[in-house]
Amino acid sequence: MNQSDCLAKAGLALVLGICLTGGLAAQNAPPAPQGALAHLLVTVEARHGSNAPEVGRDDVMVYEGHDRDRVADWVPAQGDNAGLDLFILLDDGSNTSLGTQLEDLRQFMNAQPASTRIGVAYMQNGIARVGQSPTSDHALAAKALRLPMGIGGINASPYISLSDLIKRWPEGSPRREVLMVSDGIDPLYGTGDLQDPYLDAAIDDAQRAGVVVFGIYTPGIGHFGHSYWRTYWGQIYLSKLTDQSGGEGYDIGFTGPAVSFHPYLTDVETRLAHQYFLTFIPKPRKKSGWERVKVSTEVSNGELVSADKVYVPAGTP
Repeated sequence: MNQSDCLAKAGLALVLGICLTGGLAAQNAPPAPQGALAHLLVTVEARHGSNAPEVGRDDVMVYEGHDRDRVADWVPAQGDNAGLDLFILLDDGSNTSLGTQLEDLRQFMNAQPASTRIGVAYMQNGIARVGQSPTSDHALAAKALRLPMGIGGINASPYISLSDLIKRWPEGSPRREVLMVSDGIDPLYGTGDLQDPYLDAAIDDAQRAGVVVFGIYTPGIGHFGHSYWRTYWGQIYLSKLTDQSGGEGYDIGFTGPAVSFHPYLTDVETRLAHQYFLTFIPKPRKKSGWERVKVSTEVSNGELVSADKVYVPAGTP
């Protein structure tokens, strides 16, 4: 065999190798995301105990009804992605017994990492009156805490105040979350069913903005503060809000205040430390709109908590 034949065969082998290698790489590489993408902030919690397990991208399942959607990304809210804006939203119609919990709240605020900016607002007459805009100076934010005014009827509806906060809250952090302290009672709508339009509007606003809400029950002033009927529904409303926004609600199941907020705040802190940014490819749709989703995992002792609806932009993969 002469030299030119050897070079020709070597060149052919090289081309075949490149084609084969490229073909295998293309076959093994995950397909690029196509179409509209949907996003959720997800919290990993432990089914038993307090040690949340590690959950990887391949462990996450997203369902729309019986259809499973493809996970495009799963990023822990840590390191460069740890940024958090957290608002402490207090009901100015609360009983002044809330004052005994302020030190627990201050300690919780001061214990947050430097990547967290904290704001403080009070619910008054259907608005969120901001006492301190989100700041990385946690001691400064803690100084904005004060006793509630404790005036009956000063807060038209806690859910209108929450909507006001969300609508006026500029986007600036990967995560925006609220710790809401209230009796949950809505004087504008009343009680007795789950059709409160102000509550539903607040849930929609939170889900659309990707805001997770945590809620701590504390009794209000006056007759409503010791009415089992009113407080029962107030706690249910708070629970519905926190559950459907992807947060957690805390109460003792009675009309009275909790002895201490400390165990609640410890749980909130644990949840904030185990959050992930989920991106997935929803079913194609011609019009933008809400879609119910279920996020789950089979990882032992792991459970995924998120909003139960996501706003899906129009797009066809």
